[in-house]
Amino acid sequence: MYNKVQTDMNFTGREKQVEEFWKNENIFDKSVEERDGNEIYMFYDGPPTANGKPHIGHVLTRAIKDMIPRYRTMKGYQVPRKAGWDTHGLPVELEVEKAIGINGKDQIEAYGIEPFIKKCRESVWKYKGMWEDFSGTVGFWADMDHPYITYEDDYIESEWWALSEIWKRKLLYKGFKVVPYCPRCGTPLSSHEVAQGYKTLKERTAIVRFKVKGEDAYFLAWTTTPWTLLSNVALCVNPEETYVKVKAADGNVYYLAKALADRVLSKLKTKESESAYEVLEEMAGKALEFKEYEPLYPCTREAADKRKNEKAFFVVCDTYVTMTDGTGIVHIAPAFGEDDARVGRKYNIAFVQMVDEKGRMKEETPFAGMRAKPSEKELQEGEKSADPAVLKDLEEKNLLFDAPKVEHDYPHCWRCSTPLLYYARESWFVKVTAVKDELVENNKKINWVPKSIGEGRFGDWLENIQDGGISRNRYWGTPLNIWECQGCGHQLSVGSRKELAELSGDQTALTVELHRPYIDRFVIRCPECGKEMRRVPEVIDCWFDSGAMPFAQLHYPFENRELFHKEFPASFISEAVDQTRGWFYSLHAEATLLFHSPAFKNVIVMGLVQDENGQKMSKSKGNAVDPFDALKTYGADAIRWYFYTNSAPWLPSRFSGKAVQEGERKFLGTLWNTYAFYVLYANIDDFDVNRHTLNKDTLSVMDRWILSRMNSMIRMTDAALNDYKIPEAGKTLAKFVDDLSNWYVRRCRERFWAKGMEQDKINAYITLYTCLLNVCKCAAPMVPFITEAIYQNLVRKENAFLPLTEEEKQRKVRESIHLCDYPKASEEDVDAKLESDMEEVLDIIVLGRACRNAANRKNRQPLAAMFVKAEQSVGSYYVDIIKEELNVKEVRFTDDVRDFTSYTFKPQLRTVGPKYGKSLGAVKEYLQELDGNAAMDELNEKGELRFTAGGAEVVLTKEDLLIDVTQKEGFMSEEDYGITVVIDTNLTPELMDEGYVAEIISKIQTTRKEIGLEVMDHIRVSLTGSDKLKAVVENQVEPITTKVLADAILFDTDVKNAKEWDINGEKLRIGVEKI
Repeated sequence: MYNKVQTDMNFTGREKQVEEFWKNENIFDKSVEERDGNEIYMFYDGPPTANGKPHIGHVLTRAIKDMIPRYRTMKGYQVPRKAGWDTHGLPVELEVEKAIGINGKDQIEAYGIEPFIKKCRESVWKYKGMWEDFSGTVGFWADMDHPYITYEDDYIESEWWALSEIWKRKLLYKGFKVVPYCPRCGTPLSSHEVAQGYKTLKERTAIVRFKVKGEDAYFLAWTTTPWTLLSNVALCVNPEETYVKVKAADGNVYYLAKALADRVLSKLKTKESESAYEVLEEMAGKALEFKEYEPLYPCTREAADKRKNEKAFFVVCDTYVTMTDGTGIVHIAPAFGEDDARVGRKYNIAFVQMVDEKGRMKEETPFAGMRAKPSEKELQEGEKSADPAVLKDLEEKNLLFDAPKVEHDYPHCWRCSTPLLYYARESWFVKVTAVKDELVENNKKINWVPKSIGEGRFGDWLENIQDGGISRNRYWGTPLNIWECQGCGHQLSVGSRKELAELSGDQTALTVELHRPYIDRFVIRCPECGKEMRRVPEVIDCWFDSGAMPFAQLHYPFENRELFHKEFPASFISEAVDQTRGWFYSLHAEATLLFHSPAFKNVIVMGLVQDENGQKMSKSKGNAVDPFDALKTYGADAIRWYFYTNSAPWLPSRFSGKAVQEGERKFLGTLWNTYAFYVLYANIDDFDVNRHTLNKDTLSVMDRWILSRMNSMIRMTDAALNDYKIPEAGKTLAKFVDDLSNWYVRRCRERFWAKGMEQDKINAYITLYTCLLNVCKCAAPMVPFITEAIYQNLVRKENAFLPLTEEEKQRKVRESIHLCDYPKASEEDVDAKLESDMEEVLDIIVLGRACRNAANRKNRQPLAAMFVKAEQSVGSYYVDIIKEELNVKEVRFTDDVRDFTSYTFKPQLRTVGPKYGKSLGAVKEYLQELDGNAAMDELNEKGELRFTAGGAEVVLTKEDLLIDVTQKEGFMSEEDYGITVVIDTNLTPELMDEGYVAEIISKIQTTRKEIGLEVMDHIRVSLTGSDKLKAVVENQVEPITTKVLADAILFDTDVKNAKEWDINGEKLRIGVEKI
């Protein structure tokens, strides 16, 4: 006997039972261990930070990252998957600063680096338990008992080895470069970090008058960052563009680009002056090279004069200057821009930096202490911004020509939201530009889903790759393993604890914690000059940590060499699209640098999760969805199913509770109710699938059809998942479950109700059992909970959710559905013709139901006849199905349905008007007089109508026509799928009586269900009210009592549970009570 199945939709409660079973019986561990020795399909898990809470997007990422490994396990692969924790970096430091009430690097160092580091170590595990509960609830399987942790010494030592290898190739270097820099955090950011923090700002820019030296004229130069003007040392023009010297309406003489003169100077137009300027001279940009001007501020002159052998305050040339914005003259401050710095090196321009590392204007400026680029929070706290002060000062000096407002995207720190400065400073870089070609080639070896991201977003990123800064001037991170001589500047990279012990002569290096400040105490004697070498103060970017996980999680190369090469590269990874320039890139770059290989073979890129209106979720907007609330409300399977089937994974997903519930009802609910139906009747008949055999020779058409569909479904789902086509797999499963429930079971109910246990009934049971078991196995990777619950009862019955018994082991029963093999399609059982015929039948029935709805004829009301026009007719068996499903007495296939319908045509003015405007009236007239049916035949056959109207040759397609179908009175037609169906909707008295009987039976069955009767309970029925209906019932007592299991029908006497119904306009009170 099977365990009784509750038909409610309380899947969340069942999911907890399944989760406990997996945990208690170590099902995940067994799924890996039992495939030992098989081919490895390696999955890398991108590490989350345990000091941040999960959000709804993590349900999507974990759903995808769990599903593919489950599928590959069932396909026979061993799929190791170790969970990981990203534990270093600025977010941890910020959390600790907040917790202990300090702010910034000065206060951290006053507090003490060692106690601060200890606090960081504790902080990273703040939400570890929440993440583990979350992962279990979602059904995400990974080894969480032995995770890789980026702060562990073995992990760091592997990173030291990697950096040492990069150093040996002379690809790790210290450079003075303009880098994106956060003044709040006091550290540079990598290019892929910058990409994550852009915000749209509306700011005043500056068009500034720079006085030409020795000439009564000005250069008009534009900048979006007025605060950098204090560091201005040159002006740049495009040597290939044309520039003009103009006398403007304001009385001044200006130099600017010819292409932009109208736009810039138009503000000077007055009523008295029709023209804003007069051109005095034209010249090429190259002609302005080395022309000098006067600096805006004395402090800038003083700073530039201190730079011996460097020049300043003259015009330089470079083609990066464009003619799309500004004036065509760009102000140059090499301390604050990559292009500025490049041009500065080219012309040996003086380096002036009037902003300190905290983002404040320096003391020697008129704006000392003001913020160069304050955050909104800093402004609210009373900090002053330099920009408005600089603009005001220039205006007072009559040096500000204009200050137009612009809206532009500006980078902010992705962790603390402070606007970044492009700031020239010393940093450590990995010279990825040296391996650009190899990065590009390795990318071509990766299967990106979708390909557009690999070829576009990621591919374009690699084509324009810049050397990545990897050092951070912070505390809690992997210490950069470079020791530098205090005397001669000699540098070396230490690749291991053992090497550090040997070089320092201090054996405690073998056991010391590899973090600041402990590692900073080790001193090495310089091999060049004999003086002390100390570790440089920087730590490395935590993106390098996460990119090192393929080898660092195994403490490679110090341990597990063979295992690493067996598991590398990963077969599959997946994260959201924002990791394109984050984890995806760091994995790819490090694998290319160290192993000359891509780090992964296949990747699914996921879109971001939005609210139901397509808006980005945020707490401030109040539209953020709590993942724990969502999981508690809807259950993991329902949310997983929604994410798999709602849209392609790489597109943004709109999270909608209603849509989740709709998917749950259509797929999970339908599957569960079909399973419940099987269990109910199998228990009534004490049916045990193991005691019976399917007789293929006696299978009904419905059995052969659904088994063919099942095998087609297996083949299609398997192929889709193999190609990472997740929505396609989901749609295939959903279609099959719908066919199984709403067609096979519905058509075969009476076979399950039949008395005895004849072979036809056995075939029906085994067919349904086989379909349920196989669809559950196919769907198991996607909806692991419901499929496990069904499997446990179908296969293990009384042993469900318990350890395997000895008897089960002898029968080789699998303990869990997730330990089973993925089903294999039996091609010999696929009958394409049978599936095609049945599909046509279903299409006809859909059209027939549409006709009934349009004519307001309930399906319980029998109709006389229907007519079908199709490419091919179907056999008598299918005709009988159509009759039963549509409740019609007769079905006729015909080549012509013109007797029942006619068509009228009007021109589609939007398309026909522009083509035949003058002849439009004649076209209308011609279409009005057409033989509609003949014209429709021509249109279907040739795809167009050709005729002459108003002297013009006219050709019209369906897109050019408004087509109305006129129905013959008493008939209704529908057309689609290349099929036309016409139903006779006329009702005779005999047909109406049959309709009454069907409605009465339906109301009695509804009452049975409402009062909670079992399927086999016998009843007594009472009828009071309409004499007409009572007379109908008296003539049909036997079929009614047989259908509803009634031993008696009483007239004009109420029994229990009596209720009045409206039956096709007649009132009838129906009572039902159990006998």
